Amino acid sequence: MHHSHSHDHPDIEQGIRVRLFLTMSLNFIITIAEIIGGLLSGSLALISDALHNFSDGIAVIISFIALNLRSRRHSSRHTFGLKRAEILAAVINSVVLLGLSLYLFYESVLRLIQPVEIQGKLMLIVASIGLVANVLGTWLLKRDSHHSINIKSAYLHLLADAVSSVAVIIGGAAIYFWEIYWIDPSLTILIGVYILRESYHILSDAIHILMEGAPEDISLVSIQEAIESLPGIQNVHHLHLWTVGERDIHLQAHVNVDDMLVSQSDSLRVKIEQLLSTRFGIRHVTLQIECKPCDDVGLIHNSIDHDESDHP
Repeated sequence: MHHSHSHDHPDIEQGIRVRLFLTMSLNFIITIAEIIGGLLSGSLALISDALHNFSDGIAVIISFIALNLRSRRHSSRHTFGLKRAEILAAVINSVVLLGLSLYLFYESVLRLIQPVEIQGKLMLIVASIGLVANVLGTWLLKRDSHHSINIKSAYLHLLADAVSSVAVIIGGAAIYFWEIYWIDPSLTILIGVYILRESYHILSDAIHILMEGAPEDISLVSIQEAIESLPGIQNVHHLHLWTVGERDIHLQAHVNVDDMLVSQSDSLRVKIEQLLSTRFGIRHVTLQIECKPCDDVGLIHNSIDHDESDHP
């Protein structure tokens, strides 16, 4: 079976690792600074922003680990390698953030009921330092984000955190100049909602991959129609599509063909693999060529119609 793989140049990967390490260090430094600043100033918004920075640091660590694990060869114990380590880390990270968000909501409600005096000046200074760190982090990862979905996810985390830092700065200014203390728990709730939303999406996507779900941007109907458009093919059934790692898409299917020589069917197999690679980016393909339909054919369009009727 023909497979096509691409590998980054070692010098390029080393440069990415250095930028990831610098970004990770910035996030953890500013996390510590914002937690201390939040405790000293009494600002929940600073603490919630610190947790968001912490999640960004974890996201960068996941990207760093993924960069190293993706090049490891498979073994007899891990036949797909360790490509899903980043998915497991994303699940753990998301669950922790969901719990922290709920706790922040609880604390925010208490602050709204019983407002606490906050040192707006300290809140403003620490949030400004956090903004500088986040902007620097996004700058470090911007170039690499164009070439890797893995790096892009970490980049978007940092970009979003820079926006939340701006919100905390605005809140600090309102407290310092006008003593509007209720804005701190209100900002905490807004930031918490954002963290909750992002964590839910990450957790949902990770579970989808772990449950062998098909990539959402690839249509099984389109794959079926493309394969069945080739001469000599009668139908495609028992089609399975799933993702192992980042853009590491696997497909297996039964292909019912006209009666032909083995050499002809092998040539047809090569055409199918080339079609799947060029049109859909699927490079790990396992095909079972059949001359007569197997028991329980289950043509793919029947299965798709059934699934879609369950999910309007």
